[in-house]
Amino acid sequence: MNTPKKIAHSACSASAIATFCLIFLAGCAALPIPPSQPLVYDLGPGVADARTTPDHDLLAPLVLAEVEAAGPVDGNTAVQYRLAYADARQLRTYQRARWSQPPAQLVQQSLRAALGQRRAVLRPEDAQSTARSDAAAPAVLRVELEEFSHVFASASDSAGLVRLRATLTQPTATGSRLLGQRLFTVQKTAHSANAAGGAHALTDATTQVAQEVAQWLEKMGAD
Repeated sequence: MNTPKKIAHSACSASAIATFCLIFLAGCAALPIPPSQPLVYDLGPGVADARTTPDHDLLAPLVLAEVEAAGPVDGNTAVQYRLAYADARQLRTYQRARWSQPPAQLVQQSLRAALGQRRAVLRPEDAQSTARSDAAAPAVLRVELEEFSHVFASASDSAGLVRLRATLTQPTATGSRLLGQRLFTVQKTAHSANAAGGAHALTDATTQVAQEVAQWLEKMGAD
């Protein structure tokens, strides 16, 4: 093959390779980009499990039923927010943020930790053996979580809002006797107008509402 033909052949080969590369790169660019994983939040390490109250000062055991959730909070792990200055009735979702568990379960953990500092906290199934014994059945605390969201009063002013209803009953031979019921609402200022700020504020609000429930139970005489 003479020199001009060699040059022409080489040029064609290079052109074909370049064309293939461009087609390959174009095809890669057309492929969908894998979605990034959402950030996952929980309520942090919380308080230590070790009880510091002496045994002789412990309050009576208490049954903590499974925390129930109302409306959109039920079983949902999305970090949610409201724009109160636009439409407070619309509950929105941060697309790239999730709770590690549904909020009702997170609140359950926080309540168990707060109540457990001064008393034994039983599950409903654990209390069945107590009910069959000669000892009086322990009181039962039921909690319904009504709100767990990051609420914006303005574009730059927001807070974590937790609202729950606590009901205390005493099991009897003929049913349950109502001992008390109270609605708890706690707001904690968010230090940033994003999911991270909302999650941090909701953590603080959950910790405080759990402490308020524990204090209410002591005043109610659940001791």
